[in-house]
Parts: sequence; structure tokens; C-alpha cells
Amino acid sequence: MNMLRQLGAGVRALAVFTLLLGLIYPLAMTGAAQAFFPDNANGSLVRVDGKDVASDLIGQTYAGAQWFQSRPSAVKYDGMGSGASQYGPKNAEFLKAVEERRKAVAAFEGVEPEQVPVDAVTASASGLDPHISPAYAALQVFRVALERGIDVEKVRQLVAANTEGRTLGFLGAPRVNIVTLNRDLAVLS
Repeated sequence: MNMLRQLGAGVRALAVFTLLLGLIYPLAMTGAAQAFFPDNANGSLVRVDGKDVASDLIGQTYAGAQWFQSRPSAVKYDGMGSGASQYGPKNAEFLKAVEERRKAVAAFEGVEPEQVPVDAVTASASGLDPHISPAYAALQVFRVALERGIDVEKVRQLVAANTEGRTLGFLGAPRVNIVTLNRDLAVLS
């Protein structure tokens, strides 16, 4: 009899917690996300000509000199997973890759290797970051303007419009969202 009472209490507890944590809590969190952060809850989709083309939360690779280039990605911007190379700052392979990237970016932008910002040659920790530094964006302005036949000042304005400040005003660094910047370039053209 005592065992049946304990079994009954266990089944009731299972039912209550399943209802509470398996149904009510997820629905409440989904509702709160939709109410307070609808863009993020729906994937922060980027649309061009009414079509979903990207998410402004996940970086992409852009081919061609007419686009702003993203920072390198350890996972080739595959949204199915994320990760970094796990190389330390003194690892010979890492240093070689950084130096090769620095030379390639300098040649692509027509500048000296010393002028290439760090984020142009190093991947983010997730490998999916859609942001670059304002310095890396500024380095690319002239190339993009020339390739697109757009006034340099107009391209600078697009960079400024897609520059996000520090989180909460004091966390992190200012950053430029490449996905939204390149969307604005596509719409402009």
C-alpha cells in the first residue's frame, strides 16, 4: 500500500512537472520573446526585394570586390555549427595563417600589410560573427565605392548607418554588421 502511494505521488509529480516545464514554461518564454524581441525570436531575417536572404546574426562569405568582406571564419560560415581553430596566439600554424591573410587583404585593398586591422585576419570565437571593426570597414570603403561606381561619401554613410555601438553603452566595442551593410549596398544598386 505504501509503495502504491509513493508511485502515485511520483506519477502526479511527473505529470505536474511535464505540464509546467514541458508545456507552460516553453510557451511563456516563446510568448515573451515574441512580445519583447520579435525580430530576434524570428531569426533576425534580412530581406531583399521581399525575399529572405540571410540572418543578421550569422556572417556570410561575400565573393567579389563590390562587397564588403567579412572576417575569416573557422567554420566557413556554416550555420549548422560553430567553433574556433583553438590555436593559441603563439602557435606557428596560426601565425603563418595570420600573416598570409594579412598579405592577401593588403593586396586586395591596395594598402601596406601594417594597415590591415586584426579582425581582417583573425576569426571570431564562434566562426559565425557577422561583425567587423569600423577600422576594417573603413579600409574597404574606397574599393567598394570604386567597384560599384558610388560616391565614397555615400558608402561611408552606409557604413555609419550599419555601425552598432557598445552593448549597453559600455560593453564590447563598436562594430559594423556586414550582412546588413551588404544588404543596403544591394538595395542601393
